[in-house]
Amino acid sequence: MLPTDPLFYIIAGIAVILVGIAKGGFSGLGAASMPLLVLVMDPIRAAAVLLPILMAQDVVGVWAFRKSFDAPTLKLMVPSALVGIFFGWLLASAVPSDGVRGLVGLIALLFGANRLLAMVGRGVKLSGPLPNWLGAFWGGISGFTSQVAHAGGPPFQVWTLTRNFPQLIYAGTSSLFFFIINWAKVPAYFALGQFTPQNMQLTLVFLPLAILSTIAGVILIKRVSPERFHLAINIIMVLVGAELLRDTLW
Repeated sequence: MLPTDPLFYIIAGIAVILVGIAKGGFSGLGAASMPLLVLVMDPIRAAAVLLPILMAQDVVGVWAFRKSFDAPTLKLMVPSALVGIFFGWLLASAVPSDGVRGLVGLIALLFGANRLLAMVGRGVKLSGPLPNWLGAFWGGISGFTSQVAHAGGPPFQVWTLTRNFPQLIYAGTSSLFFFIINWAKVPAYFALGQFTPQNMQLTLVFLPLAILSTIAGVILIKRVSPERFHLAINIIMVLVGAELLRDTLW
């Protein structure tokens, strides 16, 4: 049975729109989608509902950038990301939903706070190419946070942004990386029993909105300053993350 609370559809709709706009060019906005969904849903169910939407949008990105990507980066980061996905599945299967909710809140709070600090020149900054073992490490963290909260973007960026890739190469590498790991998460969500008819109904309800918001992102990226979007979303991430932690701990 589908939820009947209008507030659920408002918050879930905003989360899906953020995913779509992120895929349309505003990289990083999608990290706020899971924390928002977790405000109104069980965290594992929220991730399962969102996963097919992400996979559908990944196909568009892979097609658009199929000739522009860095193969060595994928060979380095994908294997460790698969290990991270495995550990994320273990956590979700062994820890109560409140524990996963708290972890989602912590991830949102830390990532959002670091991005806000970076805007005033005080965030964690890494310059120059990092050694390959750190690339593998951040690939693993990306897989873990992607499995738990569909928040693999920030760890992926920690290493890849120091490589100074041209814009198209970065976009293509990112698209292929997340296409691969999102498909790799499918067995884990099957094992968790989350691809239920009810969850897939919710996915179908929100899929048109996700597609429209992706198109909107493509249009907006040419007309609106990304910095304004990022500031607002990072503030939302910090506030939502703090609320999820408060709800978990108290």
